[in-house]
Amino acid sequence: MTRTTPPRPLDVEVLFPDLAAYRGTTTRLHPRLGSPQISDSSVGGPMLWPANEPWPVCDEAHGRGRGRRPADIHRYRRILAAAWAREQNPGPTEEERELLAELHLEHRLPEASETDPLPLVGLAQLYRRDVPDLPQGPQDCDLLQVFWCPFDAHGPSRYDLNLHLCWRRSWEVGDALAVTPQPLVVGSAGFVPEPCLLHPEQVISYPFAGLLPEELCARLDAWEEAQEEQAEQQPNEAHPVYYQYDLSIPPGWRIGGFASWHATDPFPMDCQTCRTPMHLLLTIDSSEWDGGSGSWKPLEDRDLPAHRSATPTEVVVGRFGELNVFACPTNPDHPHRWSIQ
Repeated sequence: MTRTTPPRPLDVEVLFPDLAAYRGTTTRLHPRLGSPQISDSSVGGPMLWPANEPWPVCDEAHGRGRGRRPADIHRYRRILAAAWAREQNPGPTEEERELLAELHLEHRLPEASETDPLPLVGLAQLYRRDVPDLPQGPQDCDLLQVFWCPFDAHGPSRYDLNLHLCWRRSWEVGDALAVTPQPLVVGSAGFVPEPCLLHPEQVISYPFAGLLPEELCARLDAWEEAQEEQAEQQPNEAHPVYYQYDLSIPPGWRIGGFASWHATDPFPMDCQTCRTPMHLLLTIDSSEWDGGSGSWKPLEDRDLPAHRSATPTEVVVGRFGELNVFACPTNPDHPHRWSIQ
């Protein structure tokens, strides 16, 4: 099933013709629960991984001997979703509550060492044939595969992510790995995605306001302030339209386009190898929309309750934020960088 972004509440280029020079595109991935195969672009689906190639692991020293079991996490979600989907007496029964409490328990692995190879979680795989804004990888690679460690215990702060990206040529994979390696326990349920098929849709996008020329940004701010004043005087009218929430950068998982810097000030993301300004490659979002970005809710989902339909992947980044992954435009082999917003 396709997903269609509603028309924007207004044509921002009519109000601010200067923005035409900054117009770009981004591909909304629209992940939705499904049963992806290795030949599909997906979130949380099986990876097209060569049977004779080692699965990526985390070997950084950090605790990995206590957490929730991935199978328990998936089962917990299924039980809870089915309970709330019941027409008669929705919500978990007393028996289901007891089972949910059991499935929510953490488990210990006394034999686990802080440096044991820990299988990374397969987060997403994206074929260029499916995603218009996905750039070509190094040496004509057509498949991007994304992994992460299921513990946020990395870097100097011991709270950073360990993200791993792999480009490959799909046509060169012979025998594919039949069983995906899984960590025995994970640090948080948000590291475990639900299997989702993608419904890519390319839409128009504009840069974060703070990265536009100062004079243009000031005019956008003044326009928004005028709308807010008008809304206060006419409380029964429609809600104000905001550049950030309604007109520039869509929420949700997406490829390409512009990064949002709503949680921090914009920070230069230059390649640490060649110092070239990097481009946004991928955004991993905790939600497909929220109260502030509801105008982006696809037409096909408009009648669905937000609390069940806005988080199909069940992935949670940081404190329910988004992870922006940047790539070097001159050499895709150069290390990626990322920012959490």
